Amino acid sequence: MTLDARLIVQRPGFTLDITLTVEPGEVVALLGPNGAGKTTALRALAGLTALDDGHVTLDGVRLDGEPPEHRRIGVVFQDYLLFPHLTALDNVAFGPRCRRVPRREARETAREWLVRVGLADHVRKKPRHLSGGQAQRVALARALAAEPKLLLLDEPLAALDARTRLDTRAALRGHLTSFPGATVLVTHDPLDALMLADRLVIVEDGSIVQSGDAAEITARPRTDYVARLVGLNLYRGEADGTTVLLPDGFSLVTAVPQEGGVFVAFPPSAVSLFAARPEGSPRNTWPATVTSVARHGDALRIELTGPIQLAADVTPAAAVQLALEPGREVWATVKATEATAYPA
Repeated sequence: MTLDARLIVQRPGFTLDITLTVEPGEVVALLGPNGAGKTTALRALAGLTALDDGHVTLDGVRLDGEPPEHRRIGVVFQDYLLFPHLTALDNVAFGPRCRRVPRREARETAREWLVRVGLADHVRKKPRHLSGGQAQRVALARALAAEPKLLLLDEPLAALDARTRLDTRAALRGHLTSFPGATVLVTHDPLDALMLADRLVIVEDGSIVQSGDAAEITARPRTDYVARLVGLNLYRGEADGTTVLLPDGFSLVTAVPQEGGVFVAFPPSAVSLFAARPEGSPRNTWPATVTSVARHGDALRIELTGPIQLAADVTPAAAVQLALEPGREVWATVKATEATAYPA
């Protein structure tokens, strides 16, 4: 049930061109900013958007050119798209019935799936009488009841409130773990991706810019979007030993020598702020101006401009002591041991 796809979809001013492979039992998350092409890719896999070129192969069988109803694919849409006139039971039975399973058998399969997703007491309810979390579970049960070889999830938790999202995410992870086919999840929420996926694929402007497991992506981001996603300051430059020259002429010093094009990354927590230039300064020290202050968990996230743009995390007490507010001039430092350089 391996998915092997090359998706090329052309639109005015935009081209999606990505290659995607998903192994049986694997969950791959497509992450990217709005307009990156994530949902277009999902619709192309489902057959809802035609390919201009490329292919979709599932379990060795070419699917591109086949209509959606002939593909062994289950889809959970962002808004779930349950049939409003059908009960939860009949919504879930719809998939098996499309495969020409007899009505009684299809309804029995649907009942079993509703039990598995914790909705045994809601089989006769119509969508308008279900909560958001219940509707999401009905949509998932409907997709899985059709015994798909490929499961596609389009922002499946986006419509839920924070508390329901937490509970539903945990339940969804359990169902995906037991699903034997390939799963592709589209999301803009990094926590959903980290909690649900085995591998992350980052899509920007219709192309894959980075892929790997969560540890690899979070440790070595390769674009500004990914860096923001994982909460790191990221810069690209040319390394000569431990000195990295950035395009604007500013230099950062790292602990490990490199040569050639590199990225330099460090977390906001590695940035220290001072009212005056500190004595015995770390090798990375420069003047900066505060542009914004916002709460970030238990800390305050300080955005600064200067030779480089960066974010720093400080305690509320430190923010008061330094009188941090937009326009405040400070000195920023980062130890060389906190700045990680890796090949670009």
